[in-house]
Amino acid sequence: AQQPGTPLSDQEYRQFFRSLRTAHRASTACLLRALYGCQNPLVRRLDEYENHGVIPEGPICSELPGNPSFPNFCTFSFYRCTRRRFFVKV
Repeated sequence: AQQPGTPLSDQEYRQFFRSLRTAHRASTACLLRALYGCQNPLVRRLDEYENHGVIPEGPICSELPGNPSFPNFCTFSFYRCTRRRFFVKV
């Protein structure tokens, strides 16, 4: 166990900053989505990347309890962004 107030080890720093970069990236993607909408080419590429090359059409079922269905992927993505639930999957 580390002493309180001592710096993180190199491995602990890598893990700490890895999680910050991931959340920061998700937050940046949400900002792009809010500014430019789902039809923006960059946002569409991010959505395609997240879904192995194809953006799902039609109703979207998610892992979210209580709100499992959304009319489309764009609505689902906006919901994740506004709730800061970046890593919920469809």
